[in-house]
Amino acid sequence: MKQIQTALISVFHKDGLDELLAKLHAEGVKFLSTGGTQAFIESLGYPCQKVEDVTTYPSILGGRVKTLHPKIFGGILGRRDLEGDQQQMAQYEIPAIDLVIVDLYPFEQTVASGASPEDIIEKIDIGGISLIRAGAKNFNDVVIIPSKEQYRPLLDILNAQGAQTTLEQRRHFATEAFGVSSHYDTAIHGWFKK
Repeated sequence: MKQIQTALISVFHKDGLDELLAKLHAEGVKFLSTGGTQAFIESLGYPCQKVEDVTTYPSILGGRVKTLHPKIFGGILGRRDLEGDQQQMAQYEIPAIDLVIVDLYPFEQTVASGASPEDIIEKIDIGGISLIRAGAKNFNDVVIIPSKEQYRPLLDILNAQGAQTTLEQRRHFATEAFGVSSHYDTAIHGWFKK
């Protein structure tokens, strides 16, 4: 079993998140977030550290770059059982991130709405998809929740066993995560081909 102590939350759709946040907060999990998600978490009365406070960079390029930083990705990809990784995380003050919750920009819905090519391009998620891949790659240590469809399965686990997960459970979420990223990139590829 691995304990969840810090969660990075970066979601487009906030619906259904409040119940999950309530349980995580009750279990003593610390929140880390950006922009609208951070405002949403704080509006529910939970403390939430800004990603910018960890990276010391603001959200830049019109929001295109928020989470893409070694302190965030190091916190997700750092191997907890590798001494070298742990030394570097300490050296560069990289916080360990145990849970990553992402809900991607709605690319397919934006295409379906008849939006302009410019608007569609801006709905190609970069940070979110990168967080999903990083969390899934390091499922040995990290729980990855790649879409709002997975909020309930995580909540069921938290209700059953507290803020900890088995390797098998983390691997299951990683499998779901690569399914989400694969589907997302296939949709983008299809649009470009047209």
